[in-house]
Parts: sequence; C-alpha cells; structure tokens
Amino acid sequence: MIGRIAGRIEYRGSDHVLIDVRGVGYIVHVSERTLAGLPGPGEAAALYTDLLVREDLLQLYGFPTLAEKEWHRLLISVQGIGAKASMAILGALGPEALARSIALGDWSSVKAAPGVGPKIAQRVVNELKGKAPAMMAMGGAAPVMPSGDDDVIEPVAPRPATSTAPAQAEALSALQNLGYAPGDAVAAVAAAAGVLEVAETPALIREALRRLAPKQ
Repeated sequence: MIGRIAGRIEYRGSDHVLIDVRGVGYIVHVSERTLAGLPGPGEAAALYTDLLVREDLLQLYGFPTLAEKEWHRLLISVQGIGAKASMAILGALGPEALARSIALGDWSSVKAAPGVGPKIAQRVVNELKGKAPAMMAMGGAAPVMPSGDDDVIEPVAPRPATSTAPAQAEALSALQNLGYAPGDAVAAVAAAAGVLEVAETPALIREALRRLAPKQ
C-alpha cells in the first residue's frame, strides 16, 4: 500500500497531478479543493494517498491531511458512494465543513456536491454521524510535508495547522472532560464553529456551552 507520495509535480490535470518520485511518475487523483492548494509544475509537493484496487484498475487518491484521508475512507464505506463521489464531497466541503454538516444532520450541504443526490446525502449523514466525534477529535492532523530526499513513504514532519480543526478538537475534548456525551458535544462545537468568525478554542467552548445549557 502506498501511503504517502512526496516528489515534484510534473503536470496538473483537471482532477489529478503527476508527481515525479526519483524518476517514477505517479498519477494522483485529487479533489478540486486539494488541487487548488497544490503548487505548480516543478515545485515540491507531498500527499497522503489511498490506493483503489479493482480487477482492471489501480488508482491513487491524494489528500493534504490524514483527517481528510480518513474522511475519504469513511465516505466510500457508505453504500452508493464511490471514490469519485467522495472526492466531489470533499472538494465541495472540505473535512471541517463535512464534519460540521454530519454532526448537525445537515444533509443538504452534502447534497450540494456535484453528482450527490438527496437520498445518498441523507445516507451519508445517517451512517457517519456516529463517527463525527472521533474525526473532530483528530483535529486537522499534520499537513503532509515534502521530504528532503523525495522518498515515497516516511514520517511526516508536522507544521502549524492553518485550519480551525485543532481548536474544534480542543473544544470537543474539553466538553467531553466536563461530562457531555460525545454526540451532544460534537453537535454543539460544530454549531459554534458555524457562527463564530474567529473560531479559537475559548470562544468555541463558551458558545458550545451556551448551546448545551438547558433551555429555560
């Protein structure tokens, strides 16, 4: 199993990139969101990968973080969701918005992905809602970094995350430590993240606690 690709981008297609690793070119399929964040030809790049194996097909799919790769693996476990639909959903929402939508039962956001109908979107939310707490607890995970020697698989060096996922993970952990059920905590944090412009941990906790407070 190829778990990580690190090398130099030779070209960019509409839904994939060719990454040269020591003279071997790997075609890696990516979402629109991931493609937009990758550098141009000749630049170093690295992606976590998942290998799709069929009788007549081998395809690599690439992701900038472990959290996004794990969401992909969860999505394709849902009946009716193949790799193409998973990439469409991740491209439309990204892992954070996807986690928030599933936690809140907002299947209409999932349906906004190209090629995803309402029945499939509802199935995604219903089947994966129980997985949202664990996925949010992963935080952003470390984005994969290009290695100095362009090796294929080796430990990933962490770098500061640019998303709000770490703050959401910290807030979720704090609420669970206070005794809130994982499902209630993840829904409150997801809702809080959706309304706060600056989603820092203390603000997320305060807003989530406000939503968890008993209604008078």
